[in-house]
Amino acid sequence: MQKYLIALDQGTTSTRAILFDEALNEVAVTQKSFEQFYPENGWVEHDAETIWLDSLELLKELLVKAKIKTSSVDALGITNQRETTVLWDSNTGEVIYRAIVWQDRRGATLTERLKMEGHEASVKAKTGLLLDSYFCASKIHWVLHNIPRAKQLMKDGRLRFGTIDAFLIWRLTAGEVHATDITNASRTLLFNIHTQSWDQDLLDLFEIDASILPKVQECAADFGEIDTKFLGGSIPIRGVAGDQQAATIGQCCFEPGMAKCTYGTGAFLMQNTGNQVIPSQQLLSTVLYKIKGEIAYALEGSIFVAGAAIQWLRDQLHFFKSSAETEHLATEVADNGGVYFVTALTGLGAPYWKPNARGAILGLTRDTRSAHITRAALEAVCYQTRALLDAMKKEGAPECHHLRVDGGMVANDWLCQFLAEQLRVPIERPKIIETTALGAALLAGLGIGWYENLTAVKKLYHSERIFTTKNLPSTAEQLYNNWQNAVERIA
Repeated sequence: MQKYLIALDQGTTSTRAILFDEALNEVAVTQKSFEQFYPENGWVEHDAETIWLDSLELLKELLVKAKIKTSSVDALGITNQRETTVLWDSNTGEVIYRAIVWQDRRGATLTERLKMEGHEASVKAKTGLLLDSYFCASKIHWVLHNIPRAKQLMKDGRLRFGTIDAFLIWRLTAGEVHATDITNASRTLLFNIHTQSWDQDLLDLFEIDASILPKVQECAADFGEIDTKFLGGSIPIRGVAGDQQAATIGQCCFEPGMAKCTYGTGAFLMQNTGNQVIPSQQLLSTVLYKIKGEIAYALEGSIFVAGAAIQWLRDQLHFFKSSAETEHLATEVADNGGVYFVTALTGLGAPYWKPNARGAILGLTRDTRSAHITRAALEAVCYQTRALLDAMKKEGAPECHHLRVDGGMVANDWLCQFLAEQLRVPIERPKIIETTALGAALLAGLGIGWYENLTAVKKLYHSERIFTTKNLPSTAEQLYNNWQNAVERIA
């Protein structure tokens, strides 16, 4: 009988369930978008109940669509939007406040105060993260101080915290399992990535009781069973990782120096640094995975605006009707015509860290066409990727000999080729482009014993195309220097 794995991919704007067969082919997919809430300036929330109900409905639909029963599914893997914070009452199961999304900035006042008090160095040393409201700790603190019953529930031992993975595990197991994986734990500002445990000093700093925290497990582990009342049968939950770590696992970046970059609305670059944490001033040091006792760390850098710049040109300036047209537009002109688009539509991320920067299109002349500006937007993503890799190398990361890419933007061959020219390394595009879901499925397969170890998993990777350097280095250098000058002009 054919056996399957399911990946539950819970993202920032939609939730998907994907069924993989034993050859890791996508057999069926179900997906549903959900509402975003913006109650105040800088606040972003999700309805956790909606996420739960959508997830359950999608799993049911997936089984119906594939015409299989739960007995044909060996395991489920979960990957999720990281840092988004949920708190609930363990007695009733009721969520006490909407999920506070990773983008939410309401905790900035607290994190700025803690910085002023001199806590940032010690927090960064333990967590590898910036002292920033991006992460969970300040979100939990806000709920405890603004939702009247939250503190009492914590005092009574009834309050539970989880990132989305932990919340879904708790619900799917009917409250039997309160657990997360090490990658999600490492994004909370409460987890010491050196001792690989919750840190009491950090808990005290944010006035949080350890009783609310989930158990931290490896990425491929026993996270319980889906209760039979939900799907008519039980499915083991055996793999969990935050979305960017899952994508890196899906890209089989298991050796130090290997790196992947996911190009979606924004872009996230992660480089495997092996079993040693590399302290960083400009980037994040984070847990990449822990599998069968083997831990790997990573350096991570984020580009705030990647595909979002293309969406802006499409929806606001109406340069084209479909993002797929950008490849044709980029090749329609011989070069960028001296145009540079600093895509700081929501600030500049790593390694620049200019959150208040605003976008600018420089070098316009009467000869400038929409094709030049479109090309400049695509080029900007490549320049920023180079800046991230340069920063990683400067801070002691292993040499990156090739970059594996995924996400919607990399369907554009011109973009991948220009990226190869800028980075001077091969750009590898995988056959299976949905690497985040694939990573969750691979972890579930490891957890259930489909694969013996990472060596066995590595053999499953297949590239669809490799882009290599064709132009002279001097051309790439001149373009990159011009970009850096453009960034300096908007600072």
